[in-house]
Amino acid sequence: MSVLDYANDIGKDVSIVLNKCKELNIPVTKEDDMLEEEHIIDLDNVFANGNVETEIEEDTINDEEIEKIISKVNIKVDDTIKMQKLKKKSDITSEDFANRKKQMYKHKEKLISNKADQDDKIIIYKENMSVNDLALALSINGVDLIKKLMASGVMAGLNDPISYDDASILVMDYDKELKREETQDEINFENLEIVDDESDLVVRPSVVTIMGHVDHGKTTLLDTIRKADVVSGEAGGITQHIGAYQVTYNDKKITFIDTPGHAAFTEMRARGASITDIVIIIVAADDGVMPQTKEAIDHAKAAKVPIIVAINKIDKPEADPEKVMTEMVANGLTPEEWGGDTLFVKVSASTGEGINDLLENVLLIAEMEELKANPNRYALGSVIEARLDKSVGPTVTLLIQNGTLRLGDSVVVGTTYGKVRTLKNDKHQEILEALPSTPVSITGINEIPTAGDKFMAFETEKEARSIAETRKQSAKDKANKPAEALTLEDLFSKIQEGVKEINIVLKADVKGSEEAVRNALEEVEVEGVRLNIIRSGTGTITESDVILANASKAIVIGFNVRPNHDTVETAKEYAVDIRLYTIIYKVIEDLEAAMKGMLDPIYEEKVLGQAEIRKLFKFSKTGTIAGCYVTDGIIKNNAKARIIREGIVIYEGSISSIQREKNSVKEVKSGYECGLTIENYNDLKEQDVIEAYEIVEVKK
Repeated sequence: MSVLDYANDIGKDVSIVLNKCKELNIPVTKEDDMLEEEHIIDLDNVFANGNVETEIEEDTINDEEIEKIISKVNIKVDDTIKMQKLKKKSDITSEDFANRKKQMYKHKEKLISNKADQDDKIIIYKENMSVNDLALALSINGVDLIKKLMASGVMAGLNDPISYDDASILVMDYDKELKREETQDEINFENLEIVDDESDLVVRPSVVTIMGHVDHGKTTLLDTIRKADVVSGEAGGITQHIGAYQVTYNDKKITFIDTPGHAAFTEMRARGASITDIVIIIVAADDGVMPQTKEAIDHAKAAKVPIIVAINKIDKPEADPEKVMTEMVANGLTPEEWGGDTLFVKVSASTGEGINDLLENVLLIAEMEELKANPNRYALGSVIEARLDKSVGPTVTLLIQNGTLRLGDSVVVGTTYGKVRTLKNDKHQEILEALPSTPVSITGINEIPTAGDKFMAFETEKEARSIAETRKQSAKDKANKPAEALTLEDLFSKIQEGVKEINIVLKADVKGSEEAVRNALEEVEVEGVRLNIIRSGTGTITESDVILANASKAIVIGFNVRPNHDTVETAKEYAVDIRLYTIIYKVIEDLEAAMKGMLDPIYEEKVLGQAEIRKLFKFSKTGTIAGCYVTDGIIKNNAKARIIREGIVIYEGSISSIQREKNSVKEVKSGYECGLTIENYNDLKEQDVIEAYEIVEVKK
């Protein structure tokens, strides 16, 4: 915070603040110099005690004034008429407000409650602990410890380090127990292991995501649940932004995350934001299961969260819920009433029919899941959305997943940081604090973070800035390194680390091939490790397959199919391993060898380029000549080649000749036309893709 900002916040002339800084030896001289957190506290104390009335009688203060009151720490009100107006409108008593304000400044609980019980019998051993440090911890004279060490044959002075083993023996003489100090890396706070005392845990609201086909009524359902019109303001009924909303049903809160599609949900999951407790998959009763419905099922299953199927539009004459249920069974979700374990609810988002049943089922699952969090710690959670507001700067929507976020807290969000200047709930109301599972909008962050980033609150702004800067540098370093991915070569090492399940995305040319490969993969088990097929289907490998594989740390296996150029580039960007096969036993052989650590990738395929057939010329002697345009890379004479039709490999052979302008050539580069023939194959069609490749030895 600059000196000028601080002066504006407390309603003082900047020259007065600068003079006070000089008196307090605060190293600032200009109005745009930055104040450290401790300097602000010193100034607050001075201005609070010097000339400001702090008493506010019993009644209350309205929400609009709370932010101003907090920022000034206290308030001076000479106009009693104005004060009376404030009192009448508020729903927060001045006593409650004062207590909360104190909480903000005494909010010293560390995020990780990994300290040993503050029991008199517990002594914490810290790294490089000295004999004197141990004496102080035991509240005894250091000389006594030195004598005991000498008696056991250890010569040490007060400032010499003491080993954990020696310290353990010593503390036993004083009827104490020694425990190592548990340290956690708060810089990489998304990886922190949160261990809360059971007594600190309280029930929190469930967080629900609704997914499904674009026209099946997701936004209308949310609109009906929230009883607020958001559909009319959105073009074509398609959600334009990611939001989060909290509703109360049967006196219990439920938080809904509104994502614009499965890709956003999966991107957030890929970034480590496991925000959802329950997924509702919505299917229109008059339309049935669509491709996007299947994707939603795959994403929900991969996230390993409870699923509720909402069969929507049951009010329509052509509605056929039984058909939907049958189709969902075929996709691995069997209704409870048919002997399965998935809850199905029939609803009409437009009339409201069945909505109560849906919400009751959400509460039922939430109760079974025993969702709890600890409000007595600094907040941590995930970014739902972030945008730039020209008037207030970066505005960030956060989901509090644990702890309590308070106005004035210092936070690190991804690689950005700041101080929570405004804190609003989903109804855009100013609030002082937000409990677990609450969606909030904040300002005060120095840059715009990314949806899916994790956030955490810290004790001081100085600490937050230091951690954010370290994280930013780490992100830059990571960006310059090849992305980490799960590959076949990694499987053995992952298994050695304790991984018991390897995720697979399977795509095949036809249903028969898909079922055969899937069945074969499900039989594979090496030393208790099994293959988990999180998606299987027919058709070419798509970018959606790659995104799912990235989020789920999966390997993509293609059988008689090929990804197009864009999908290959996406796979490179996300560092997803795509393996392509034409023989089933080879798939199984490679996977088993990889899982046993015996995979020996001596050779691998290197794609040279692709050409699209634009025109065909048929001759009785030479056969079919394909008039092609090279779209990517290079096409070489005598190179191995495969013919791809609509993403499916229909033939593999080699290029027997290439001509350009009536001359035979050895190769043709991207952007040029040529005529070529495929050895022993003439059944070519326009729009077919010819992919040239070669087999090269892998250098270990």
